[in-house]
Amino acid sequence: MDYDKRSQDSPVSDEKQLATEEGKVIDISESGDNIVNREDGRTIAVISPAAERALTRKFDFRILPVLAVMYFFNSLDKSNLGNAKTAGLEKTLGLKNTQYNTILSVFFVPYVLTAPVLAILGKKYGPNRVLPLMMFSFGCFTLLVTAVKNFGGLMTLRWFLGMSESAFFPLVIYYQTTFYRRGELARRLALFYAAQSIASAFSGLLAFGVFHIHTGSLADWRYLFLIEGCCTILFSFFAFFYLPQSASTARFLTQPEKDLAYYRMQIDSSAIVNEKFNLRDSFAIFKHWTSYLILAIEICLGVPLQSVQLFLPQIVARLGFDTVKTNLYTVAPNISGAVMLLILAFASDFTRWRFPFVALGFLFTFLGMIIYVGIDVKHQLHTAYFATFMMTWGTSAPSVLLDVWYNNNIAHEGRRVVLTSFGVPLANLMGVVSSNIFQNKDAPKYIPALATTAAFGATGLALTLLLGAYMVADNKRRDRRAGRRVRDVPTGKLRDGPGAEEFRWFY
Repeated sequence: MDYDKRSQDSPVSDEKQLATEEGKVIDISESGDNIVNREDGRTIAVISPAAERALTRKFDFRILPVLAVMYFFNSLDKSNLGNAKTAGLEKTLGLKNTQYNTILSVFFVPYVLTAPVLAILGKKYGPNRVLPLMMFSFGCFTLLVTAVKNFGGLMTLRWFLGMSESAFFPLVIYYQTTFYRRGELARRLALFYAAQSIASAFSGLLAFGVFHIHTGSLADWRYLFLIEGCCTILFSFFAFFYLPQSASTARFLTQPEKDLAYYRMQIDSSAIVNEKFNLRDSFAIFKHWTSYLILAIEICLGVPLQSVQLFLPQIVARLGFDTVKTNLYTVAPNISGAVMLLILAFASDFTRWRFPFVALGFLFTFLGMIIYVGIDVKHQLHTAYFATFMMTWGTSAPSVLLDVWYNNNIAHEGRRVVLTSFGVPLANLMGVVSSNIFQNKDAPKYIPALATTAAFGATGLALTLLLGAYMVADNKRRDRRAGRRVRDVPTGKLRDGPGAEEFRWFY
């Protein structure tokens, strides 16, 4: 193992000092190793790139797949209503007028009401416990849809489903920030988030198979909820006993690896690793105006994201295929969305730039919606179908990269949890807008809905470029004041955010 925890008497030589943090100095040697020293010059630890690569591979194979499967089921349980609608859900339950839209809308209201509370509980008691419990809950509510008989029953279940899912994604983001450096996070979170696109694609395939079931006493669409609910519940038990609370308690790591994981986070993720939650201190994140601009971008992201996730089967239905083929034709756009997400995320980590790739995603959304609205779909089927691909490209990538972007700029763990627990649910709350702009009376073209979605995409693009330009300019201003260019400031110096003179934006 290339990780070396040196004695306190080891001398330091041939190292270039980057910055100091509380009681420690972070240096970089000629070989590229990170050196953790005391301020008196005595070395605590040496963190080599080879040791880090070995450690992150363990996280990639031990933690990431489990989280991805959990989010896969989360996405299935959230988006299966669109597939069920194409198989006669409205007719079976006797839904009238805008009742289907109301059922979609009510799901998103609990997101804002309960997500911050559940996220704080996750920080306090550990995401490794709270996430599986949430998974068990939304699996149960999905399973109960199998027995629902009317509008009131389905609406009630959707409300509680929204409550149980509200803090899932915010907690997963926070959980991953305790294992990965800032420059490693985008591609890992993208691999995790790709599970949603794959889930949307698999949902179409599963619906394609399930809707061929014509035996038994249940309506075709009920089998969809039965299968997905049972699988979700079963996997939640495995996750509860498998996920570690943190790297320092992971059973699959040796003690030197646990120490390495701790110092990695102290250098490039958290100001204080495993910091206890302080409510008042954590909510201080809202004292800086950039937090509100980030929330505004989340709103602009939420409408396209939820529109595509909830209504892609209805958008594709305009191409004129039957119910079974319509669900099948949603697979390719969702798979391509996952691929584009991975491309942009890996490019973002490689370049260490965030906002240009967020802006590119918004541009894809805008163009996809405008093309679909502006052409004659029946006579330009291939172009119209390609536009649905652009829609998925432009919703997956910004969702991940935006969350990574602002998490990279918050070294305080409590503030990171709080802003994420407001931002992500706010984007999901925009499902209320999406649910009500896609009206049956506008079918099959849905022109008002697509135009509204495009407008939100354009606004998100403008706000993203504005915030990115500010961060670039502010870093240059801080460098001029310091008289030198500063890069890679250890996160121990960044606890107070932009108020600290040493602070530099990760843009």
